[in-house]
Amino acid sequence: MSLTADETRLKKLLKAAVVEVLEERRDLVRDALAEAVEDMGMVKAIKAGSRSRRASRAEVFKILRKGR
Repeated sequence: MSLTADETRLKKLLKAAVVEVLEERRDLVRDALAEAVEDMGMVKAIKAGSRSRRASRAEVFKILRKGR
């Protein structure tokens, strides 16, 4: 696939803009990565929970009270 001069220029400008955002707004990148890692952890926990036995409401609150 051959790019026209305008498409090549647009591609370079877009790359430059992305690099600039990544350099100047590291907090956005960090937050996005942190959220993605949390989401993966939640998916893993849900899958593990779906394979385990059910817990009663009382058992859950007993465990939560121990954590205080």
